[in-house]
Amino acid sequence: MIAIKSPEHYLNQDGLTGRVGEYVSPYAKRIAIITSPTAWQLTRTDIERSLAEYQVTYSLLYLRGPCTRELIDSLADTVCDDGAQAILGIGGGRVMDAAKAVGHVTGGLPVINLPTIAATCAAWSPISVIYDERGGHQGPLDLARLPVWVLVDSELIAKSPVRYLKAGIIDGLAKWYEFSPYQRSGDGSLGLLVKAQAARLAQQVFAHDGVQAVEDNQQQRVTPALRNVIDGVIALAGLANSVRDDIARIGVAHAIHNSITHHQAFHHLLHGEKVGFGLAVQGLLEYPLDADRQELLQLLVAFDAPVTLDLLGLDVADSATLGAIAAGVRIAPSVLARLPFEVDADRITRAILATADLNVEGIRQARLAATAA
Repeated sequence: MIAIKSPEHYLNQDGLTGRVGEYVSPYAKRIAIITSPTAWQLTRTDIERSLAEYQVTYSLLYLRGPCTRELIDSLADTVCDDGAQAILGIGGGRVMDAAKAVGHVTGGLPVINLPTIAATCAAWSPISVIYDERGGHQGPLDLARLPVWVLVDSELIAKSPVRYLKAGIIDGLAKWYEFSPYQRSGDGSLGLLVKAQAARLAQQVFAHDGVQAVEDNQQQRVTPALRNVIDGVIALAGLANSVRDDIARIGVAHAIHNSITHHQAFHHLLHGEKVGFGLAVQGLLEYPLDADRQELLQLLVAFDAPVTLDLLGLDVADSATLGAIAAGVRIAPSVLARLPFEVDADRITRAILATADLNVEGIRQARLAATAA
């Protein structure tokens, strides 16, 4: 079995924020906007003007706090009571996930997602990630229907803080480095091949255009490099996640991320930053030789991933937290058996401790030298 679940339409075009009514109006004349105060402040003028042009009215719902199941159900009740015929999500990954989930819970209301940052593939992804009220990862909500439109306005994203783009690149990189070990262990299924090809293309885009895109984002200028990287973060990484088959797999770095989310001390970190630390730990688990993990580590350092305990904000002497993170990594034994390297709580603990010895500046200089060669 192979199944591909994707949005009905994806468009990356400058100025889409001011044209959103054109894409919403075929589905509804009354919508619910799910957003955050920051995202709404950035987009309100253009959104209101465009919706008015197409005689679309709206109610405004702010997402405050984690994307919990209780919050989703509450938003869904409000959307239904208001008589909304579609949902417009405007914001970052939590808003994108919430908009998709509310569409799912309300029985398939059309969802149009307008991401304001490129920090994850959530605008596209076939799941919504559910957290508890404290921000701890609970698991995915599989969606029956994906957005009818994902509208990516590169001009809007170019104005966002560059930290988000770096985190999005790191999260996108994870897809390749998490899928490819299954291929090395002999998994030749078509589903994995398609996932891995999309993930590999994303990795190549980030390796080629990522540094330039970060510079362009810092200057708030839209360039081919920035557009490519935004598409890599949202569309290519999203496509890699959209392909499913009968074989259960999980990314080791994301499993480590999921455990980290249950510790309040790390809630200041973005999703991609926590995944980046997980990737560094995975690299130490996967490759006994330093040379074999240099490609991964150099890319992580290039985009400022917190690859060491110090950068993560964890004291090497805090054995209780170290042990709790390692013990909290949940990967089914049947999935672990498909990996070409051993993963257990003791090995994860040792790998986490080993990140303290990574020479970040040396890794950075090695990449610069390789790029200049």
